[in-house]
Amino acid sequence: MPQIANRLAHFTESVIREMTRVANQYDAINLSQGFPDADPPPEVLAAGKRAMDNGPHQYAITWGSLRFREALARKQRHWMGLDLDPDANIVVTCGSTEAMMTAMMTACNPGDKVVIFSPFYENYGADTILSGADPIYVPLHPPDFNFDENELRAAFAQKPKAIVLCNPSNPSGKVFSLAELTIIADLAKEFDAFVITDEVYEHIVYAPHQHHYIAALPEMFERTISCSSLSKTYNMTGWRLGYVIAPEAIIAGARKVHDFLTVGAAAPLQEAAVTALDLPLGYYDTLTADYTRKRDLFLGCLDAAGLTYTTPQGAYYVMVDCSEFGVTDDNAFCRWMAKEVGVAAVPGSSFFHEPVNHLIRLHFSRSEQILAETGLRLKKLKSLR
Repeated sequence: MPQIANRLAHFTESVIREMTRVANQYDAINLSQGFPDADPPPEVLAAGKRAMDNGPHQYAITWGSLRFREALARKQRHWMGLDLDPDANIVVTCGSTEAMMTAMMTACNPGDKVVIFSPFYENYGADTILSGADPIYVPLHPPDFNFDENELRAAFAQKPKAIVLCNPSNPSGKVFSLAELTIIADLAKEFDAFVITDEVYEHIVYAPHQHHYIAALPEMFERTISCSSLSKTYNMTGWRLGYVIAPEAIIAGARKVHDFLTVGAAAPLQEAAVTALDLPLGYYDTLTADYTRKRDLFLGCLDAAGLTYTTPQGAYYVMVDCSEFGVTDDNAFCRWMAKEVGVAAVPGSSFFHEPVNHLIRLHFSRSEQILAETGLRLKKLKSLR
């Protein structure tokens, strides 16, 4: 019997999705896979119903319907401060997962190197390997998840083709400061590297922190491949609508990769999502306020349970330190916690290149009632002390 490709030996199936299966097995509260409880805004759902009734039902233009691209360009011009051309600067993808894969395959040749901050969202290592490139991991040091400029420079000295930047960060909740982004940008320019961004949590940032687009820094648009999606901003993770924003020459290549990966994103969903992209600016203020309230509630639950954690600056994840329980196998601990405590988390080791086995990731994109119930269950952990 023929053997499957060797590259598959270098990464595992998704631990995040595995923990959802564990949550279902034990009827635990699922704080592992980060999809929201809430539905998309009502006007977006109404637009979806109209699109199902009236179409379009056939293929959209491969790189995205014109109405969707025009709406996205309008929105992102405001937030990014860039004069984006919907015909030249945008490819619509099947979620940010495909956007990142498209970006990686557009930027990198087999044998190239790619810098990845650790901890990292689990797809990045797999994307790099599937593209035939080699990852260079640079640690973000807990508990604050800051990088060491000398360590980052040493990584760039290996002449990588690109660096992956998740901002705000999954899993750590870190929001990179303007000073940190400037350091990254200066190194990318000095060593002539691309910056591939994952900015799906761009609108979930907690005061006093601010999200800055590295593509908008001086001389950076030309070398930045910005990836994001509508999933988290509009509570539509199942709609699978993402995008790549980049200069025209890069987009010309990305269109070819995207075309042969998926052909195109769902046409009726693109039509409906125009309504989401055209929502008034007040929507984003409400989104921030809602997540700030949930974050504060959930952190209060962690405090009541006596848990140690890093306060997230953005996104909706919390890294919790379980070392006080004598945890040396975070995978086993997470399975035990799902079964005995009734709360499902993701073992932190799945996000780290380094041997880190004492952290777990919880998300708080759930209803306030479920977060309160989670707090009650987490108090069971006190008996382990």
